[in-house]
Amino acid sequence: MADVLYTNVRVFDGGGDPPFTGDVLVTGNRITRVVKTGYGPRGASVVPGPGAPALAGATVIDGAGAFLMPGMVEAHTHFSWNDQPTLESIQRMPPEEHILWCAQVARTYLDMGWTSCVGAATAKPRLDVVIRNAINDGTIPGPRYIAASQEITVPGGLGDTTAPHLPQPEFAFGAIVSGNDEMRRCVRMFAKYGVDQIKINLSGESITGMPSEMSQFTEEEVATCVDEAKRWGKRVAAHARSTWSIKQCIRQGIQVIYHASYADEEALDLLEAAKFDHHVAPGLAWLINTCHHASPWGLTPEVTKKMGYHRELEAAIESMRAMRKRGIRILPGGDYGFAWTPHGTNAKDLQYFVEHVGMSPMEALLSATAWGAPMMNQGKQLGYIREGCLADLLLIDGDPLADITVLQDRQRILAVMKDGEFHRAPPARIAQRSAGGGVTRWAA
Repeated sequence: MADVLYTNVRVFDGGGDPPFTGDVLVTGNRITRVVKTGYGPRGASVVPGPGAPALAGATVIDGAGAFLMPGMVEAHTHFSWNDQPTLESIQRMPPEEHILWCAQVARTYLDMGWTSCVGAATAKPRLDVVIRNAINDGTIPGPRYIAASQEITVPGGLGDTTAPHLPQPEFAFGAIVSGNDEMRRCVRMFAKYGVDQIKINLSGESITGMPSEMSQFTEEEVATCVDEAKRWGKRVAAHARSTWSIKQCIRQGIQVIYHASYADEEALDLLEAAKFDHHVAPGLAWLINTCHHASPWGLTPEVTKKMGYHRELEAAIESMRAMRKRGIRILPGGDYGFAWTPHGTNAKDLQYFVEHVGMSPMEALLSATAWGAPMMNQGKQLGYIREGCLADLLLIDGDPLADITVLQDRQRILAVMKDGEFHRAPPARIAQRSAGGGVTRWAA
């Protein structure tokens, strides 16, 4: 791994302060120096100040004023969702094609600057585990990945797609359990397969016929899931749209809360009191696009209004605004992978946070970097450009703090570095090797 020096870049370091012009040195897979420099005209070379790192043998990236930021964290990822309109069409993709699909999607996320992703559920028991392992051993390119289980559900609940003439659970989208013993056995099975995170569907989903405000499990079943997961060292995540399900996440110690649409005052109070113990990813992209952009698949606004999604979207926005005011951190991850929320468009979540939740572009950028990093179980090694942090970095043509939508354009993402290595190197418009110092210089 050659040393890499980014110079003449505007550094957004994840700490919440305005960007500064500086140099950043990567040695191996770590950021080893961050130096503020004098600011020259855009496109001009900036001479490193006193104490700047030596360049001999390093690859030098002259950013020409480009924006350098930490790699982004996607908090609600479904690699195995195959851009189809129904759960059945996702689950029934043959496993051979499905694993290839997941590999392709993993690359897409990395291409778009998502260097870390949290699996929110998988369509078949081991898809996430196999993809995570393949990424980790270098077989395929992809983000750092938290591998999820299938969605655990109940007979007739969200994820039970079995037909009356095909009742076997293996034909279902989710893992179906009934009672404490079946729940315990299911969690143990996923632990055996090697997942990092157990997913439980605590509430319904209107598109499947079970209203979002309904809840599926008994309190005892939920407690059994959490207890058994902890025994195996696994984290629990919940599909939790209903008020009851949000409160159950807090009371039972479920760390990852997906959706949280119907948060009443009691739920908000409970969450605020434990706001650093939970991660909230609302999935606004699903609600916004289901309400307004799913007509080609038969989900016209008239249909989705009858389903209750428009009312839920209003409730979710109100809940997220209330959470923001209370200092509860909200993370991007919008249930991408359905026909109307295709993979690769994930950065729209940041735009939605600004437009609908009232976040500043700075807050939206922090939600995708420093705030999301703890979900990866890496402490503060991710999400920052600071000495000692892991070198997950993006070089951006443009300023996301001025226009958050630039992160939706692959062409504006000039370079993607994960763990100190380029997944996408910057464009080599100028490349030359210095005979004296053995320095390779790239100009972005």
